[in-house]
Amino acid sequence: MNKITNHMPTAELQALDAAHHMHPFSSGAELAEVGARVMKSAKGVMLTDSEGVEILDAMAGLWCVNIGYGRDELADAAYRQMKELPYYNTFFMTTHVPAIALSQKLAELAPEGFNNVFFAGSGSEANDTNIRLVRHYWAAKGQPERKVIISRKNGYHGSSVGSASLGGMTYMHEQGDLPIPNIHHIDQPNWWAEGGQMSEEEFGLERAQQLEKAILEIGPEKVAAFIGEPVQGAGGVIVPPDNYWPEIQRICDHYGILLIADEVICGFGRTGEWFGSTTYNIKPHIMTIAKGLSSGYAPIGGSLICDEVAHVINHAGEFNHGYTYSGHPVSAAVALENLRILEEEKIVDRVREETAPYLKEKWEALVDHPLVGEAKIKGMMGSLALTPHKESRAPFKAPKGTVGFYGRTRSFSNGLIMRHVGDRMIISPPLVITKDEIDLLIERAVTSLDETYAWAKSEGHMQA
Repeated sequence: MNKITNHMPTAELQALDAAHHMHPFSSGAELAEVGARVMKSAKGVMLTDSEGVEILDAMAGLWCVNIGYGRDELADAAYRQMKELPYYNTFFMTTHVPAIALSQKLAELAPEGFNNVFFAGSGSEANDTNIRLVRHYWAAKGQPERKVIISRKNGYHGSSVGSASLGGMTYMHEQGDLPIPNIHHIDQPNWWAEGGQMSEEEFGLERAQQLEKAILEIGPEKVAAFIGEPVQGAGGVIVPPDNYWPEIQRICDHYGILLIADEVICGFGRTGEWFGSTTYNIKPHIMTIAKGLSSGYAPIGGSLICDEVAHVINHAGEFNHGYTYSGHPVSAAVALENLRILEEEKIVDRVREETAPYLKEKWEALVDHPLVGEAKIKGMMGSLALTPHKESRAPFKAPKGTVGFYGRTRSFSNGLIMRHVGDRMIISPPLVITKDEIDLLIERAVTSLDETYAWAKSEGHMQA
């Protein structure tokens, strides 16, 4: 019997990892040289590595551990379901109780008019589903030429061939000959980096109206949908200007194209509401969900589909699409228990009313740091734009990401998982974080910023 052990020396674990484990978004050669950090256990918002060092996880894993680590209830739910029905598929006119119950619960929690869900194993899979779904929808309505999906540069919608094409990460497109045909990208609403001399309001309108220009250039009769994250997460926590989403909504409504809100990060409480669409008053036709759906305890994703679109799909014959693990019974049972905890413990309410306002006050005060030009936050997701010159919003003379990467290494060394995207520092802590833990997060962030600022000055990087 192969046994999973945590008591081997860290160096041995690192060597085995480098020898056999290919990591996502990593350089295998670098991992072999430096060694991966081995995580051993976790509780609440704290991780413990194989050396016994405690780290405050201000990224909630990958934006997903909304209820925090170590909730026995989810482990118990998985165990019970594994004992009763560990697996069965939902193909060929078959179903099971966990998938039924989770579907019903999601219809209850989703905005009005969302009564259907198509399950997947992840957000990437769900966005692949969305590509086929919207094209099948238009074909069923007698408009098969509507194939083009418009997305945004620097948006993130997954890393499979389809979902990475929807996303606007050029470094991902460079590997694998992406994007696939009929995906079009417009500019992102990142005022700090790209707003120039425009006010935030002028910029928000200009970026939203790029959607209309693209529709007219492509031809309204060829455009199927627009997809966007309410707040761009992996792109650097880009909080859009207030007038951005209302204008996007107006344009989608005017031209009759489907609106897909990618809620993989924003959903299930991260913005202080159950969905980011509610926070921004977006009226989408499809919402992509994953991550916080199970708080990362089990892999699951899906597409919440509005009644209008679901009716067309359900009456257009077989939808020849699906995954082995669509509506996996164990994942569905875990997700149900996670949603119960979020709801019964009023975690989303507490985020909106107590902890998010407290974090906002502390986080926005970091703009006074000499290295920080902008401190943006929405609910439990925040970013700091690092700059050598606040007034001009100038980038560093050093290659993009040099200072941000150093900031990340300092925060990890200081017991704080705070990521960088280029020269933006980002956080997305578990929704259960307390005010005392927020104080600790800010204290460690300030220490890391201080050390990064001192290093940047010593290296001559504080030049625009």
